[in-house]
Amino acid sequence: MREIIFDTETTGLESKNDRIIEIGGIELINHFPTGRTIHLYINPQGRKVHPDALAVHGITDESLVDKPKFSEVVDQIREFFEGAK
Repeated sequence: MREIIFDTETTGLESKNDRIIEIGGIELINHFPTGRTIHLYINPQGRKVHPDALAVHGITDESLVDKPKFSEVVDQIREFFEGAK
C-alpha cells in the first residue's frame, strides 16, 4: 500500500483567500519510508504572509519572491501524490 504523509504551510488561515506557500511529503510503502520525498516553496502571487502565520512557520514574503507559482509546480505535486492514500 502506497501512502503519502504531507504537510503544508500557508499565508494564513482563510481558506478562500490564503495560499499554500510550502508543501513537503514523504512516500511510504506498507508503512515504511521509501526515501522518495517532495519539498517545494511556492510564490503566493501577491498574497502577503499574515503575521500570525509568519510566527508559526517563519516563511517571509521576501523569501518567496523568486519561488515558482503554484501553476508551475501543480503537475509535479500531482505526480508525486498520484495513486497514493
